[in-house]
Amino acid sequence: MIPASVVGQSETHLCEPGDAAWLTVSVHRDVVDPFRALKDAAASSGFDVAILSGFRGFDRQLSIWNRKAGGELAVLDSNARPLDITSLTERERVFAILRWSALPGASRHHWGTDIDVYDASARPADYEIELVPSEYEGDGMFAPFSEWLDARIADRTSFGFFRPYDRDRGGIAPERWHLSHGPLAAEFASTLTIELLRDTVLSADMLLKDVVLSNLEEIMDRFVKNTNPDVP
Repeated sequence: MIPASVVGQSETHLCEPGDAAWLTVSVHRDVVDPFRALKDAAASSGFDVAILSGFRGFDRQLSIWNRKAGGELAVLDSNARPLDITSLTERERVFAILRWSALPGASRHHWGTDIDVYDASARPADYEIELVPSEYEGDGMFAPFSEWLDARIADRTSFGFFRPYDRDRGGIAPERWHLSHGPLAAEFASTLTIELLRDTVLSADMLLKDVVLSNLEEIMDRFVKNTNPDVP
């Protein structure tokens, strides 16, 4: 893997413009066909799988990070409720952000292998998807689709897709909307070293950068490597 693509600073691994137009987002070129197969399988069960978020470059992830660190975007607790970040230490603020948002340079969305999905047939008109657990669990509008995914992943008929954040491991909060193409993502993950991540953060105009760098080993272990080991 090219280091620049691993940390979201290259787009050479992405799909062709025509595929991106069909998907409405860009993904890794080798994810297009598996997603098409997943979409077709879902359609036969009455679901219309759509992607809300695919490839996300470093600059976009950095913007999300800085707006959360600066108080422009909400920082959520483990129950997806807004926190008062003024009551937090800088270290607490960093770890609170990481609960729901990846560190720039360490997002799996940089790779184009990971997608946030929903059932378009269950989405009410003009409803703005929040990507919160209540939408995908219990009586949530996307819960039936999420349960269908559970079954496909469990019996290995999900075309290589799995949930990297399937349960709470003390790092990133569970995200039932987040799918990763396992075999391809594993190649990127093996290339993302702490040295590469440190160099990427060092060169960025990032809020709370000193705090991130002083806690980078813990961040790497808890929020980057700490994912579902059951890769298809």
